Amino acid sequence: MISADSRQVYRGMDIGTGKDIDDYVVNGIPVPYHLIDIADAGYKYNVFEYQRDFIRVFKDVLQRGKLPVLCGGSGLYIEAVLKGYELMEVPPDVALRKELENKSLEELSALLASLKKLHNVSEIDTKKRVIRAIEIEMFYKKNLRTQPDYPEIKSILFGISFDRKVQRKRIAERLKQRMENGMIEEVDRLLKSGISSADLIYYGLEYKFITQYLTGLIRYDEMFRLLETAIHQFLKRQDTWFRKMERNGMKIHWIDGTLPTESKMEIILSRYKK
Repeated sequence: MISADSRQVYRGMDIGTGKDIDDYVVNGIPVPYHLIDIADAGYKYNVFEYQRDFIRVFKDVLQRGKLPVLCGGSGLYIEAVLKGYELMEVPPDVALRKELENKSLEELSALLASLKKLHNVSEIDTKKRVIRAIEIEMFYKKNLRTQPDYPEIKSILFGISFDRKVQRKRIAERLKQRMENGMIEEVDRLLKSGISSADLIYYGLEYKFITQYLTGLIRYDEMFRLLETAIHQFLKRQDTWFRKMERNGMKIHWIDGTLPTESKMEIILSRYKK
């Protein structure tokens, strides 16, 4: 299994990213997984690095005669590897960052919108994220993109779908479960390990709102409410991305999420064999 989750790459960020490593066991046999726990928390891993790391793992799995299964996660990461986005490594531009750091989030967001089409609000929810996005777009405008030796990927896509009411219930239950299983304590450990609150807020969702709670910016009940709302909004953006992929010609076979696991596997294997 090759993960396509943009946050499960970070070590120590387990509960908040929903790694669920214990689930990677089938009939008592551990399922090998890749691109999980490959970067330190606090680092800003990006889609260029993901595409590079995916190609390495993808070729290795094929050479060992195994079937690569991409799971996730981030629609951008999935599309970047399946469509072979032309990406480049973008170095930090210290002068540009200094020039931009005194601008407001609104000013930075407007500048970014003038450089590229914004796909979702997660691109503009913190100043650090927006400045990095501006940095990347301005670098691309000054440099020709070159495509690496990219492998041919023949894929079949499956998606798990739930009724909206069922989705809301599952989100609420899972959020409560993760809170009870130590998600707040996990974020507290990351802060105490020396990772700045700004870096954790950069990762969004659980890490953003729990960090704000732990640093006294918001109360617990406010944190829980805002986080639950943000997860629902993220789910809608994720669904919009996958629908966009379909409009752009990437067929996704949707499977009813309420079906038993065995039934889901039968559907997947049947379509795969065809």
